[in-house]
Amino acid sequence: MFGLDDQIASLSGGASVLVVILVAALLGLRHATDPDHLAAVATLVAARRDRVARSAARMGAFWGLGHATTLLLFGLPIVLADRYLPEPLQRGAETAVAALIVFLAVRLLHRWRSGWFRPHEHGHRHRVRTPFGAYGIGLVHGMGGSAGVGVLLLAAIPSRTVAVASLVVLAAFTAVSMTMLTTGFGLTLRSRPVSGSLGAVAPVLGTLSLAFGCWYAAAVWSLMPYPF
Repeated sequence: MFGLDDQIASLSGGASVLVVILVAALLGLRHATDPDHLAAVATLVAARRDRVARSAARMGAFWGLGHATTLLLFGLPIVLADRYLPEPLQRGAETAVAALIVFLAVRLLHRWRSGWFRPHEHGHRHRVRTPFGAYGIGLVHGMGGSAGVGVLLLAAIPSRTVAVASLVVLAAFTAVSMTMLTTGFGLTLRSRPVSGSLGAVAPVLGTLSLAFGCWYAAAVWSLMPYPF
């Protein structure tokens, strides 16, 4: 979806500070829809059953905060001093994102196989994810390069003050969009048609996310194309 980022960023060409900040907000709102985020959030939210909608919103908020933290830590040196991550480190970060997606998918499939989604067994299970665990997942996702295009576009802004302000807005709206996305997933899973068949939906989500994670890892190492 990097082409879409470029189209959004082109709106700020020669525009006022307000428009530049608005463009950064749009980039942040769009960022949560990247395929790697969709794969992660699908497995993350599906792994819960207790108060799904509320839990999803809380996890999304902490996931977004973790992502925003890493985005700021890695984005500020780029915006202020044109200092970029070495290529091997960047590739390693992307590989970690792929490994995280695979882990979440395997965990979801394991819970499905062990009967987690059977109502009569749910009461004997432990908590599946803490907010701080979601924050950690967000930290790992923030190391990935899918937000890199947005940061590079902001780094091209002549005013460093405006560029830093835009980076903060980008990080904040990325967190907002991730919260909205996970809440939407939670509400969907809570709906009667889906909640009644979650035992059938879970293995599909897990399998698709597992396949995507493996493909994503191969794409990081240039073994497969990455058209997004």
